[in-house]
Amino acid sequence: MQLFEQQDFIFPLSYDEIRQRIRHIDPVKYGSTRNYLNGAVTYLSPYISRGIISTKFILSEVLSRGYKPAQIEKFIQELAWRDYWQQVWITKGEAINKDLKNEQQPVSNIGIPQAIVVAKTGIEAIDKAIVSFYKTGYIHNHLRMYIAAIACNMGQSHWKAPAQWMYYHLLDADWASNALSWQWVAGANANKKYVANQDNINKYCFSAQKDTFLDLPYVAFASMEIPEVLKDTTAFSLKTPLPKPRSISINENLPTYIYNFYNLDPLWKKDTLANRILLLEPSHFEQYPVSQKSIDFICKTSAENISNIQIFVGEFTDLVSSYPLGKVYYKEHPLNNHYEGIEEARDWMFDVKGYYPSFFAFWKKCKKQLRY
Repeated sequence: MQLFEQQDFIFPLSYDEIRQRIRHIDPVKYGSTRNYLNGAVTYLSPYISRGIISTKFILSEVLSRGYKPAQIEKFIQELAWRDYWQQVWITKGEAINKDLKNEQQPVSNIGIPQAIVVAKTGIEAIDKAIVSFYKTGYIHNHLRMYIAAIACNMGQSHWKAPAQWMYYHLLDADWASNALSWQWVAGANANKKYVANQDNINKYCFSAQKDTFLDLPYVAFASMEIPEVLKDTTAFSLKTPLPKPRSISINENLPTYIYNFYNLDPLWKKDTLANRILLLEPSHFEQYPVSQKSIDFICKTSAENISNIQIFVGEFTDLVSSYPLGKVYYKEHPLNNHYEGIEEARDWMFDVKGYYPSFFAFWKKCKKQLRY
């Protein structure tokens, strides 16, 4: 068994071990404890984001253990959020890179507070989480919201740059979930902003800190000035350390299956003889840069689970012009619109497509497909 290990977390690479992690999910306890730092979260997000497993597969596995949807509705909802954000991306396309519903206000800068980048906000639970984040590529969802609120709603940074910073370091980097969640916190994709005070952080992170810039009643946030510690902001240039381009070997008599950052499904046509290519397009990673940890994770995971996969570093047009690929297959994704070949659908949890202005409008349609 191969492991992708960072200092505080271990993410197994083999598909069998990933499935074992699914079998150990406690969806009932998840619903009641997920907001706590030690809650019964699944640690499956890197595998979902990379398309190794689908939300539909996870739901099927959990329901097969005898749980009824009514028992685990919160767990199912959290899976559905991922599909919801993807549907927004599919429908809105590049529009998710800008304020989607409302103009974020107020905005005093387009950088990110330096205190967040260097983990010196003075909020102990936040700073500890950021240090761990750099080491592991993982951070609890509630802490993501806290950081976004501090950057956007206390520091008045526009959401885009801080969202790119977080995406860069996340092993579960999913631009739709990340960008639209940051906009939700900042009020650009919601009717109100998300804020949390020190008491809230103390409750869910098991800290006992007082006298911080967040140690205020909620009514005080509306008139809050930018805390001194957040005034120093920074801009940054993020670059993806892609492997060096190498030639690959193609059997022109076989079909070719294209894998990428969002599709590493080891079960996809696994019994079909084919050329299997992990396509790493520089243009993709220029627009959505990720860290060395993320590149290592996708290269190691694909090598572990997908037989004879080869890595091609270059554009899709370079690939098809350089090699006799025959029939080309790929999975649907908003970033694959320039691919040419036969597009196949992803595994969605529900047959609910298109844009819904709120998650709960989307969920209302999804819920009808569950047997309560």
